[in-house]
Amino acid sequence: MSRDWRIYLDDMVERCDRVLAYTGALTREQFDQRGIAYDATLRNIELLGEAARHIPEEERQKATGVDWRGVIAVRNILVHGYLGIDDDIIWDLIRNRVPELKRLLEELSRHSSG
Repeated sequence: MSRDWRIYLDDMVERCDRVLAYTGALTREQFDQRGIAYDATLRNIELLGEAARHIPEEERQKATGVDWRGVIAVRNILVHGYLGIDDDIIWDLIRNRVPELKRLLEELSRHSSG
């Protein structure tokens, strides 16, 4: 692997930070109406999934609370537009999943070897 996997892990934490920063002060209605925040948020969720693909399986197993397949699957849905984008699911991810994902990734980072 050409890049150290921890670089991807750090990138995932950064992407979580951006999603939360772009959406933190917004209501659901504001999020839906603000094209730049919406687009930037979706792009960072895509990049979360892309980076997740580069975390080795043995490291993924240390963060059992992370739905690695789910993170990658959301990326694929967003990139390829499978059946459209469900904004209710995106909003749930932003409000309920991304903060917990960030916490779990930071924990993995603190406990990673190297």
